[in-house]
Amino acid sequence: MKYKKYLPKGIKVSVLGFGAWQLGVDSGWKAVSEKDAQSMIHSALDNGINFFDTAPNYGYGTSELRLGKVFKTIDRSKIVVNSKFGRLDNGIVDFDSKHIKNSVEKSLARLNIDYLDSVIIHSPPIELLDGNKNDHYEILEQLQDEGKIIAYGASIDFYDEIKILLETTNSKVIQSFFNILHQDAKRAFDLIRQKNVATIAKIPFDSGWLTGKYNSKSQFKGVRSRWTKEEIIVRSKLVDKVKEILNNKNSLTAAALSFCTSFDAVSTVIPGAVSKQQLLNNIEAIKLPIDKKTCAELEDFYEREVKELNLPW
Repeated sequence: MKYKKYLPKGIKVSVLGFGAWQLGVDSGWKAVSEKDAQSMIHSALDNGINFFDTAPNYGYGTSELRLGKVFKTIDRSKIVVNSKFGRLDNGIVDFDSKHIKNSVEKSLARLNIDYLDSVIIHSPPIELLDGNKNDHYEILEQLQDEGKIIAYGASIDFYDEIKILLETTNSKVIQSFFNILHQDAKRAFDLIRQKNVATIAKIPFDSGWLTGKYNSKSQFKGVRSRWTKEEIIVRSKLVDKVKEILNNKNSLTAAALSFCTSFDAVSTVIPGAVSKQQLLNNIEAIKLPIDKKTCAELEDFYEREVKELNLPW
């Protein structure tokens, strides 16, 4: 496993992180049993993964609870934990700053840890990102002073959002939708480096498209039913073009993960895995980086053929 800088002070994080949405009961994913959840967490640790991303609303707190059962048995200083605020453990979306301290304290209790390495505001509306107009960031800095969090930031996906946040707050962590087919966040990478901010890349497989398991005839249920027939056809054609660029030099899965981590502004990437085998497959895939030429071709492909499509997530 390779490791990169996360916070200005603290240990480096594994370039492959553990996204824990799927551990939550009623998370919208295929159900993961308690036994399988514990096996996946231990397997991640055994294979060098030390970064864990969760949130209060992942399974109404059960994602954090399942992580906490393992965290209480290991050396806290060896792991890096990120949680969130704004989408609460009761399923309600409420970004009112009065909930921040209670949300963080409840996360700490469920996780069986005494501090969070980072807490991020969970996909907030753009008007909450201006530190000059909201008291959220004063409260987050109070939590820093109390030792309950080391850093804070937000889960936001586009350049304009990132620019407002980093220019008006002391945020040190960004989580962004970033993959081969969604590269808008890359426009902020220079600013991110300048501000010494860590980036967590989420949805690296584009909700499964960049694993190669879908095509123009695929049908979807649940959260993936959001795509229209036309959008499915467009996505399928784009994935075929990505495969042409790779030209069998890398598997689609390996390219999707290593594309994200090839940028020095990205500290870690957090694919979801609903089984131990999927987790192990991701661990093997991250060991196969794409070369600089291929990465540049994928960037150019996005600029020429994908950017103007404004693909929905």
